[in-house]
Amino acid sequence: MLRLADAMTATPAAISDALYNQLDVHFSARQLTELASALAWENYRARFNRVFLVESEEFSAGAYCPAPFR
Repeated sequence: MLRLADAMTATPAAISDALYNQLDVHFSARQLTELASALAWENYRARFNRVFLVESEEFSAGAYCPAPFR
């Protein structure tokens, strides 16, 4: 899914057949549609916000989920 996000937000966006086939193994058509829609919406919002210089309001400043120590 992260590789899909990278591919969808690149310019130009290009989803290879190999990537799609790998995703198709792990996600149903309905799940993949929802994931692609969510990724596209977030990419839209990020690019739209740049036009108007919208910045973070820091609602989650300092809030994070640390990775487990190994």
